[in-house]
Order: sequence, then structure tokens, then C-alpha cells
Amino acid sequence: MPTTSPLVLGHRGASGYLPEHTLAAYELAARQGADHLELDLVPTRDGVLVARHENNIWGTTDVADHPELAARRRRAVVDGKELDGIFTEDLTLEELRTLRARERLPGLRSTEHDGQWPVPTFPEIIDLRARLSEELGRTIGLYVELKHPTHLAAAGLPIEERMLADLDAGGLLSEGDRDAVWVQCFEPGSLRTMRERLGSPLRQVLLATAVDDVPADLVAAGEERTYAELLSPEGLADLDGVLDGVGPSKTMVLPWTADGALGEPTSLVGDAHAAGLAVHAWTFRAENRFLPVPLRSTGEDGAPGPEDALGDLAGEVRAYLEAGVDGIFTDHPDLVVQAVRDPDGAAGG
Repeated sequence: MPTTSPLVLGHRGASGYLPEHTLAAYELAARQGADHLELDLVPTRDGVLVARHENNIWGTTDVADHPELAARRRRAVVDGKELDGIFTEDLTLEELRTLRARERLPGLRSTEHDGQWPVPTFPEIIDLRARLSEELGRTIGLYVELKHPTHLAAAGLPIEERMLADLDAGGLLSEGDRDAVWVQCFEPGSLRTMRERLGSPLRQVLLATAVDDVPADLVAAGEERTYAELLSPEGLADLDGVLDGVGPSKTMVLPWTADGALGEPTSLVGDAHAAGLAVHAWTFRAENRFLPVPLRSTGEDGAPGPEDALGDLAGEVRAYLEAGVDGIFTDHPDLVVQAVRDPDGAAGG
């Protein structure tokens, strides 16, 4: 159901400040006021769930600097895309633990923290959540994404049951504690498996990319339903009982106009709310590169500012709050917390 207070969701932790999917980034997000820590799960070869945005770790770790792992490099098709790199399912946890995280966007964000932290396991993140909840005196939630479930199941590494087992071991499936967890996925079939076959009591969100994209599990099954169709009133009715929310890319809520400004809201928020579903939009980042043109910062002469300069993220967030979204995925939790608490911009922007 829609929430009464917009949730601030620390996207891969406070990934605007520290390398994504590290314990340090998650901790910073919590200390900046995020309600939930958003993380993506993929498995190692020996079945341990770890936090990476994708199973190809070439761009977010120092694996290229490890000659002992060079023979693992290969090309693979994942969700219809041909990739070149080293994949988590080809490494044991012991091997993965020799690596260190790196900044995903080195041309845009600082690399001074590269090489400091290992890739965390899901149980380590669950333990961190418990410690921070106690220390900060509030419940820190987890917002967990199942990555590439169809691809990984075909490789003999289904992740749904592994995720539930880790949550159960951490006490997060018990009544009273399960509300701290949301589960998200781009593949509706995985969420249906979670709810109908595995009996998951957790709240579930269908993520959605561009309106014309088709989920990977539907492509594998020979179906052609797009995300736009799945998020239509008819599509949401078909998923009744499976979903508690939807997670659209932000332009599915407020499309950009031809000149790069925010356009008029689509019907998505109203359709989802009419179906009793929350809407959590992604991803909100403060750098000019990611902002609508009118909200980008400029130089002293009024010329466009550099793409790594910070613009008016609060202004963008306020527009989405006015459109009715219930949650904001962000790389910069501190800035979004301020915008959510000060929706009229009285504190400045």
C-alpha cells in the first residue's frame, strides 16, 4: 500500500560519496538518514549471496589487477546483452574476498576510496543493519533486489531461496521484523515464485525500465509484454496478490520534454495507487549529468556547469513528491532526506 511518508532509499548505499555496495556506503546512507539500504544480490560459485549491481564485476572491483584470476575472463550473454568480464558465479567466496571495490563512475565521482573495502556478503549486510538500527535508535530497513534470476537459475544458481534463508537466519522473516524488508526485481516471474511457490511474506516490488522494454524472464519464455503493459491497470490486475509496489524509472512518472525539462505526469502513480500499490521511483542523483536541464547548476557566466557539478536535486525530488511517489531511490541520501523533510524548499536548495 502507498506509504504516508516518502521513503528515502539509499541506492547501493550512499553511492554518490563512496564506492557502491560496500559496508561503508551502506553505513553512510543510514547515518545520512536513509530509511532503507538498497542492495543487489548475486551468487558466488559456491552459492553465497554477495552485493553487486550485476554479476559482471569487471567495472566495480580491482579484478583486472589479479593475474591469478585472468583465466576466468570470458564473454557471456546476460539478460540478452553480450558482456566481457569476470562473473561472480565463476568465483568462490574465498576468491572474491581477495578483491576490493572500485568507483563505478571514475570520470564523475572521486576514486580516493578505491581499494579500501571488500565485496560484502548478504549476511554481513544483515548484521550491519541490526547494529545500526540499535545504535541509531530507529529501524533501518533493507531493500533487496534479486538480480538476473532467470539467467542464474539456468546456471544452476537460483537465488530466491538463498535470499530467504539468509533473511530467516537474520531474524527478518519473523512477524514484526519482516516489515523492515522489501524485495524488488525486474522479472515478474521471480516475484511470483517468491510469493506463490515459496510463500514469502515480504513486500514485493516490480521494477520497470523504459516503457518498451520486456523483462528478461518473459523474453526467455517467448512473451512480449512490455513494462508499460505490466504497469497498466490490466497488467497490475494480473499481478494482484504478487505485488505491494512498483519501482519505475523516474521518466516513467515524469517524462522529459524535448528540451530536457520535466514534463507532465503520466497515469502511472494514479494507476498504481488505485491498485493499492506503492510507487518507489529511481534513480535520483545530484550531478548535472543526471538532472533535467533546468535543474542543472551553471557557471558564473550562466553557461552550463560541468556534468560532475551538483545541481538542484531537491527541486527534482519535490516535483516527484508532488506527483505522488511514495519512495525515492537515491545515491545522495542526505540531500533527499533534506528535500523530503522540507518539501517547500524553505531551507534553501
